[in-house]
Amino acid sequence: MKNYNLRSISSVILSGGKSSRMGEDKSLLKFSSDNSMCEYQYKKLLKIFDKVYISSKIDKFDFLNEKDQLILDRTDIFSPMVALDSIFERIEEEKIFIITVDMLLVSIEVINKLIEVTKGSNYEVVIVKNNQDNRHSLCGVFDRSIHSKVKKCLNSDIHKINYLINKCNYKELFFDDQDQFININTKEQYIQAQKLINNS
Repeated sequence: MKNYNLRSISSVILSGGKSSRMGEDKSLLKFSSDNSMCEYQYKKLLKIFDKVYISSKIDKFDFLNEKDQLILDRTDIFSPMVALDSIFERIEEEKIFIITVDMLLVSIEVINKLIEVTKGSNYEVVIVKNNQDNRHSLCGVFDRSIHSKVKKCLNSDIHKINYLINKCNYKELFFDDQDQFININTKEQYIQAQKLINNS
C-alpha cells in the first residue's frame, strides 16, 4: 500500500452551490481578515497542501493568480456529484482531500487524522462524523477509484453524496467538537462562525 501525507494529496474546495439559504453567494462573503470565505479556506489549505483547487460553476475569484487551480463543473446542474465527476476528470492523484467552502473551522489536526487513516488501508472514502446522525459527506479523503461509481450515479440521475458513499468502502471518523463542523448556510451561522474564529 502507498503511504500518503498532506503534501502528496491534492485538496479541493467545493464552492459551486446555490447558497439559497444564505440569500447570496456565501463563497464571496468576507470572512475574518480575508475578502471572502473561499479566499480564507484557500489560504488555510495552501499552508498544508502543495496543490489547492477550487471547484465552481464560474470563475468568480479575484484572488486566484493561476487559473488552472479552478475546476469548472462539466454541466450546469447544481450537484456535488457533478463536481466530483469534474474533479476526478481533472486531478490525477489517487487521493484527494475535499471540503466545502462553508466548513471554515475544520482544524489541521482533523485533516491530518483523515489522511492518516488512509495510510495502508483500502478505504475509498474517509469522512467526518461529529455525532450519531451528523455525517459530513463532503469533508474527507476520496480515492479516485470511485470515479466509475460517480459516473454510474450520474447516469442514473442520482445526485446524493450519501448514496454514493454507502456504495463505497468507507470509514467515518468521529469527533466531539461541534464548533469545528459548522456548515455556514445561514446569516446566523455566518455570524456564529465569525465570533468563533475571532475568539480562537
